[in-house]
This record gives sequence, C-alpha cells and structure tokens, in this order.
Amino acid sequence: MYGDLEGRNKAQVVQELGEDAVQQFRTGFFGRPPPMSPTHPHWHGRERKYSDLQQGEIPMGESLQDTMERAEVLWHSRIKPDLLAGKNVMVMAHGNSLRGIVKIVDNLTAEEITRVWIPNGIPLVFKFQHRNMTPIAMKDAVSPLSGQFLEKEGLLRAALAKEKELAQRVPGYEAWLASTSSNSVLMPSPTIRTQFDPILSSLNRLNYERELMNLAAMNGSVLEALKLTSPDRNYSQVTSSLQQFDIPSIANNRRNGTTKSQRKRPISTTKTQRKRISFPSKGNSTVNKLVIIRHGKTEYNKMGIFTGWEDAPLSEEGRAEARRAGKLLLKHKIDFDIVYTSWLSRAIETAWLVLDEMDLLWLPISKTWRLNERMYGALTGLSKSMIKEIYGDKQFKQWRRSYTTRPPATSSFSSVYPGNDDRYVKNVRDVRFSMFESLIRSISHGKVELHRKFPKTESLKDCMSRTIPYYTDIIVPNSIEKGKSVLISSSENAIRGLLMYLCGIPEDKINEVEIPTGLPLVYNFEKRCIQLLDDGKERENSVGLVSEYNFGSSPDLLFKPCSSDDEEDSSDDSGCFLDGYGLGDKSYKHDPIIRIVENDEDDYEVDVDDEFSEEIESDEW
Repeated sequence: MYGDLEGRNKAQVVQELGEDAVQQFRTGFFGRPPPMSPTHPHWHGRERKYSDLQQGEIPMGESLQDTMERAEVLWHSRIKPDLLAGKNVMVMAHGNSLRGIVKIVDNLTAEEITRVWIPNGIPLVFKFQHRNMTPIAMKDAVSPLSGQFLEKEGLLRAALAKEKELAQRVPGYEAWLASTSSNSVLMPSPTIRTQFDPILSSLNRLNYERELMNLAAMNGSVLEALKLTSPDRNYSQVTSSLQQFDIPSIANNRRNGTTKSQRKRPISTTKTQRKRISFPSKGNSTVNKLVIIRHGKTEYNKMGIFTGWEDAPLSEEGRAEARRAGKLLLKHKIDFDIVYTSWLSRAIETAWLVLDEMDLLWLPISKTWRLNERMYGALTGLSKSMIKEIYGDKQFKQWRRSYTTRPPATSSFSSVYPGNDDRYVKNVRDVRFSMFESLIRSISHGKVELHRKFPKTESLKDCMSRTIPYYTDIIVPNSIEKGKSVLISSSENAIRGLLMYLCGIPEDKINEVEIPTGLPLVYNFEKRCIQLLDDGKERENSVGLVSEYNFGSSPDLLFKPCSSDDEEDSSDDSGCFLDGYGLGDKSYKHDPIIRIVENDEDDYEVDVDDEFSEEIESDEW
C-alpha cells in the first residue's frame, strides 16, 4: 500500500522527493511511503470491500516488511494447513504479497528478499517434504529461491532481467525529465505518453483533467488554464466543446462535497405507469436480498441435451446473458455480500460475469456440490428429442419434469458417474461411504478403497434433499439471518426445487414451472414470491415483461396472481396490484416487477469526472 503516493505519477514523485527516497518505497524492505489521509481520493476506508476492517486496521502506507507481515498471517492460518492436509494450493496475488510468502517459505533474510523479483503471469512452483514442510530445491530454481518458474529458459531470463531493471530505476523517469519544461509541468507530451501502458496513460490523462479543472476554477476560464499548462498547443479544435462546461461551478461543487452533475439521462415512460416501487440500495437500506439466477445458456441447452452433472461451459450467448444480468442488477443498485454457486463451471462463470459487471469480483464465493444440477443418470449427454422419440412423450415428461420419478441410473464405471471425477472424490466430505462401491472398486483396483455414495440418478425430490438442507442450514444462518444480501447461481432443477420450497409450490404442480437462463429472480421474503427487475424498456402491448420469458405453463405459481375473492375484498391490507404496466389481463398480490425509481436522482446522474473526460476525449488534442 503506497500511502499518499497512490494514483500519482512515479516520475513526478521522484522530482519532488528524490529518486533514492522513492526507490526505498518501491524496492527497499523497511522504507514506508508518506501516509495516506482519510481525505485522500483513494482512501480505502470508503470502499465496501474493506468494511469488515476497523478504521485503525486500514493501512495508511506500507513498507515491504508491513506487506509481508500480513501475508504471513495468511500463510499460517490458511495456506500451510491446506498443504499439510495434502492439498495442492494455488496463490494468485500481487508481487510484494507473493514476495512475503516466498520469504517465509525459503526463510530468506530482509536483504535477500529485496533481490527477489516475481515477473507477471509466470507460475512459481514450490514442492515440500510433507511432514516438516521443508521446501525441496527444484532442478531449475533461480537462487535464492528453491521454487521453479514455469517458463522457457530464455523467456524467463528476459522477464527477470526486465523486473530487475524496473527495480533499479523508476519507470519513465528519464523520459519524463526529458519532456518537462518550465512551461509544461502537468501533462507529458504525446510522444512520451505513448511509452506508458494504457492504464497509466488513462490515469495520467484523468489526473491532468482534474488539475485543469482546479486551474480553471482559480483563473475563471478553461482556455486560460489550458494556456497555463501548455502554452504552445493549438486550442481552436477544443474551444467549442469546452465552452459548455461551467468549470468554476463544477470545481466549487466538488469542494462543497457534490461529486455528481445534475444532468440526467433520459428515461422512457408510458401513460399507464401509475405506480413505482423502489428497491433501495445497500447504502440506504438494511433490507437484505436474495437473488437467484440460473446459469447462462450452454451449447448443451441450445442443442437440447440432458446436461445434469456434465460440466458444459457457457456459450457466447450464455455469457452475454450473464453480463446483461449484471448490468441490470447494477442499474437497480442491488448489492451483494456473498455468492453461492454449484461446482459446475457454467454456474461459477455466470456468477463471475455478473459480479464483473457490478465491480464485485472481490466478493467471497462459496461453492458446493449440493447446488449442482439434478443428476440425470444414464440420460446424461443424450439428446432430449432422441429420448422422446424412443420412449414416448409421456415417459420423457416423467423423467424430465416429475417430482419423484428418477431417470435410469448410470453405472459405477461410467464417465458421467461423479465417483469417477476427481473433484468429487477428493473434495466431497459430507456424503456417507458406500459398502457396495467400496467393495467393487477394491476388487477392481486390487487394493482396499473407501468410496462414497454419490448419486447415480436423481428425481427432483432427491435433488431437493441436498439443496434445501444446504439453504436452511448454511445459507440462512450464515448469511440471510445476518442481514447479508445473497446471490445464488445454480442450475434449473436445483432452482426449481429451491423455489418450490420458498414459494410453497405443491408437489403436483412443480412440473409446470420452468426457469429461464441468465435472468435474475429476486425473492420477496414477505410475499413468498419472486419479482423481476424492470429493464427500462417501453412496452406498448399487453404481453408484459413476465410473459416475455418462459416460466412454464404456470408462471402464476411463482408470481401469485390475485383470485377474484382477493380483488373483491377491499378489507385486505395487502390488496391487489392492478395491471398498469402492460402485464396482461392479470392482477397480482404484489407488483411482479421491481421498478426503476423515477425520482431517484442517483439513478440518472453522471459523474463529473466521467462526463468531462468523455467530452475531452472526443476532441483532437
């Protein structure tokens, strides 16, 4: 953590503090940069990802020693115990954090670790003697490390040489010195700017624009500020676009704590929109949310194949669905504290893509086999149309949608049996051992083996017997009862069973419910129903948002329409939500759509920095 220096140009910091001082912060062991104050624009105490830390626990600035001390805590509490348990561990982190772990592993001195460089994107592998955790010296290890970089020798030498060069000199400083003059001190020239990578270039431009606004506020004119920073530049091309900004007012608002402009993005409305229901953001409400999403579409889905526990990846269409879901959740300011997924990659990747769009990739993700899709047994990997053709429509529907009927079981030695998949064999601990499976595998392999009783086929009832206890015994007490907002990313039948439990759907009706791919379903705890998120599109017909998705033949089981008695009974406190939004002819016990709040300014405000940057980027400089 570089303290007060975070976000600043390294070359300019060298100009202020001297290269020796900056090198102590960058590559020394004890050098600590100037501390960051809570007023710093990058102050991490304002970031929700660190909300579980006390104010005094957030570092103001760190030396390499400080960084290594917190990495050491992780080593002893999580990494080392997993290694001692016989697990292979991958640590994905940042250069100085990894150097901290390397220092512990190889017991390096403070002086030795300052000579260790870890290039970007090249795996560094350590092996240990199991009992005493002593690292084993690898054949191609680079001194003073015992571990080996997995890279071709020539490329590795080049990468290490580059890291050493970067450590010895501040990147870009000499070029920056050559470009600076007494008349131009804020922005490197275009030829110098291209020597930085795209991120640094963007940050450099943003910093320049902020300085420009401050100068404009002091001098009363954008053009005067531009002439102060770079007097030789031709500004005729940018004059018209900059004149629309009241830069002094923007700067004054910034000083007064206002960081948003008052210009709103247009929103489409219709005359029938009589009622809007808000869904408060995390910062304005303690109401926790439960959002359930079926993974995006896979190629198996598109081809009509029984997928089950087969680990089918998302298709491009499925990835797009997941990203749209993330954008929609972000638009409604729905936030999460934790994510639960199955062990199937399609559910995990869907969660990643949703979180990526919401800038929440840092959230903890809890994965469990208990949220896996229903096990389709011997039907796994087979065409649905072929099965329907062979066995008839009635049997096909029984296997696919009934509550208690199981498809034909797969064999113990089938490739689709979970007992032949290392992810389940090595990691599942909450399934009892099977005497039959243990016996046949011991005979087959010529040695005694214990084998767990993994499912060879499942009905929806069987699937619920593992998903519902996980929800009630793990998700509810650990997250929902603690006020956390939860995202569950899973597969259709796991979700059908969960909604059957949550919405009180009868056993003989669940076969009438289907779940669309990639669509966020918000569970209403009070009404025991689900709601959809308004996507902001104007709808002129009577189809409505609910009817645009395939929820099966009885979507009413999920959205709870009003009965005639409900509509006639005016004494009912909850009343009925009358169709005013083109939802068809039905009325509902609650609004099935969570509306975008029309009068919430935060929904439509544009950040000053973004707005100003977009206008400036559109011109030739």
